[in-house]
Amino acid sequence: MEDVLEVYARPYDPEYPQVCMDELSKQLIGEIRVPLPAKPGQPEKYDSEYERNGTANIFFAIEPVVGKKTVSVTERRTKADWAIFMRELIDDRYPNAKKIILVSDNLNPHTPASFYEAFSPEEARRLTKKIEFHHTPKHGSWLNMAETGLSVLSRQCLDRRIADRETLQKEIAAWKEADRKKPVKIVWRFTTADARIKLKKLYPSVESC
Repeated sequence: MEDVLEVYARPYDPEYPQVCMDELSKQLIGEIRVPLPAKPGQPEKYDSEYERNGTANIFFAIEPVVGKKTVSVTERRTKADWAIFMRELIDDRYPNAKKIILVSDNLNPHTPASFYEAFSPEEARRLTKKIEFHHTPKHGSWLNMAETGLSVLSRQCLDRRIADRETLQKEIAAWKEADRKKPVKIVWRFTTADARIKLKKLYPSVESC
């Protein structure tokens, strides 16, 4: 926890951007009957019956200080899928960064090993050297600011039935364009000093000699 909090306390440096990433599974649900359109004073009405069309995965990354976001929709979230998303982040979104300071949870795909499953050893090593990894502790995913960004995306864009991956991609593309014009930033105020006071019970008790 303190490792992640110390990352958030670092001064802003565009050559070493601090980026948080997470992923979300979205169930794809199609309509069996056409919804009734909204009327004045009445919301749109959906039938209780629906059709399950599988799931899609959403990779999400945010640079909280400036509000810069990267979102990708994939069929799955394998190690190779994560590695491809991270290469896009490194080469396309942050081509001038010396190193990305990455905060993520400690799922198996979020490690350098995933690059070696997706790319040649030379390419995998190149990508690994571009990332400084920091993982949130077990049961500490709230420390990952990407969760906050995903919550905003879910409320503004995903809080309804979406039938297929193509529609999902279009909806997210429209959301990204609106956010690009007025990006939402995240200001993190919880510090290591706060943690040692408010979460004192989580620390080992050490008796002085």
